[in-house]
Amino acid sequence: MFKIFQGFHLIQSYQEKKKARRSEDKHVIARVIKLFVAIITALVLWNLPQGALGVELTIVEQRAVAVFAFATLMWLLEAIPAWTTSILIIVIMLLTMSESSLWFLKEASNGQELGTLLKAKDIMATWADPIIMLFLGGFMLAVAASKVGLDVLLAKALLKPFGSKSETVLLGFLLITGLFSMFVSNTATAAMMLTFLGPVLKSMPVDGKGRIGLALAIPIGANVGGIGTPIGTPPNAIALKYLNDPEGLNMGIGFDDWLFVMMPYAFLILFIAWFVLKTMFPFKKKNIEVNIEGEVQKGTHAYIVYATFAVTILMWCLEKVTQVDANTVAMIPIAVFCATGVITRRDLEEINWSVLWMVAGGFALGLALNKTGLAQTLITAIPFDTWSALLVLVASGLICWLLSNFISNTATAALLVPILALVGSSMEAQLASFGGISTLLIGIALAASLAMMLPISTPPNAIAHSTGLIEQKDMRNVGIIMGIIGLIVGYGLLILLGTIGYF
Repeated sequence: MFKIFQGFHLIQSYQEKKKARRSEDKHVIARVIKLFVAIITALVLWNLPQGALGVELTIVEQRAVAVFAFATLMWLLEAIPAWTTSILIIVIMLLTMSESSLWFLKEASNGQELGTLLKAKDIMATWADPIIMLFLGGFMLAVAASKVGLDVLLAKALLKPFGSKSETVLLGFLLITGLFSMFVSNTATAAMMLTFLGPVLKSMPVDGKGRIGLALAIPIGANVGGIGTPIGTPPNAIALKYLNDPEGLNMGIGFDDWLFVMMPYAFLILFIAWFVLKTMFPFKKKNIEVNIEGEVQKGTHAYIVYATFAVTILMWCLEKVTQVDANTVAMIPIAVFCATGVITRRDLEEINWSVLWMVAGGFALGLALNKTGLAQTLITAIPFDTWSALLVLVASGLICWLLSNFISNTATAALLVPILALVGSSMEAQLASFGGISTLLIGIALAASLAMMLPISTPPNAIAHSTGLIEQKDMRNVGIIMGIIGLIVGYGLLILLGTIGYF
């Protein structure tokens, strides 16, 4: 009845502002608590006495443990934006773990060995890592394609077979991304698919959850699709190197042997991902107007974009022939578009620079784990040779999956596969009932590719996060679900095929 009062809207507005302020105060307090937890945890780990973690670590390695724990908690708890956490990591490492550290941090103490200090230029170089250039190239392609309407043309052509039903369009994104990723770098594939996503999103309700599902389809499709062929992702090649070594296991697993098993597995996981995404992020509208708005432009700039786009994609696909890696190819559109005026200074503002910082921080953390020797120390300290065959399979897969969420999946596979190849050779008889050593090593390749819990887990995750549609909790929840399902299905398939003698 008070609504008849003429000043009611003013009172209502005041009450809403008070409520928002209280909510903001609670939000600030929650963030301070999360920040406090991360800092205290890091300080405790930093100052633990030697051997307290059960492994003899150098001072620098122990600092790497503390920084790793700090970064993990900050990324998971989201006390501050992910990209600012990454900048903090780089600065902390420069001041405490590099040759340019503060003077009093360069000395051994309490009889504990100092360890290997990182080169400051190597830490700073994570910002200019070749993958960062690939990101920039992908972003440039997306911006240029959007300016001339090429994204509209490609989106229409690729999505036409999947009709206009929202759920089948989602399936289309998963399958198209997955198929490309089997033969092209998963990062390059994600960068390319980002170009097609924009026009589709414009035809969807702004407040619908389905937009999140579509954005997540890109990293899932890229990461899972790479499993399908031996050349899809480096962990596959690393596993095959040891399985086919003539002076080692000499199993003779061919391209077709891998393809006939892993391609169906990849598509099965993509269909499972489709079910997960459409359940967790239901579409507000049952149909998407795939008659995407926008016109394909003509003119000099348009033809430059068409030609450059075609050359870039072709060179990504023919990397083995041209022997020009995907990161270098990504520099072509950067040079061409900037030199010809297709991309202007104002267009550069559309690039999500915070994502590049976030990726650089992930690379810096991986550098700390590898170059200090911490990752090697921790992995070799695990008594794999004293465990049962089943425990080795389960533990190695989980360790690989967890580690790959924080550092490069290639680095993780390169670290684990040689160690597990030796362990597997020494317990070949015990592993026989679980599919043999092939289950162990191929399982590592699967686990590495299924790690997609955080924006920094893989470049495709970071690219998808750059859309601004995905909250970190969404990526985390989907990543955990897909990781668990993928590992269970994958190891089950490998055990079955190993026991019947396929591998």
